[in-house]
Amino acid sequence: MMTHIISSEIMLKIKSYIKENWGSPFIIAFMVLLISTAVFLSAGLSYIADTIAIYAFYALVTGVVLQFVSLLRCRKVSETGAN
Repeated sequence: MMTHIISSEIMLKIKSYIKENWGSPFIIAFMVLLISTAVFLSAGLSYIADTIAIYAFYALVTGVVLQFVSLLRCRKVSETGAN
């Protein structure tokens, strides 16, 4: 019972974080893809590693752009709320 309460609280915090930081899932995906790139590269599968690295780069660019938009949105909301 207690673990259900804790896990639901954690899930609510994660959902609110993602709602405020739109790019965070893409940046997390970038990190996972980058780690998998290193694994494939160390296994000698450089073609697969190169392909995954390209997708990792796209995820990073998307995440940074969304974080920037989220920042601008947050600033706009705080400025209109202050007036």
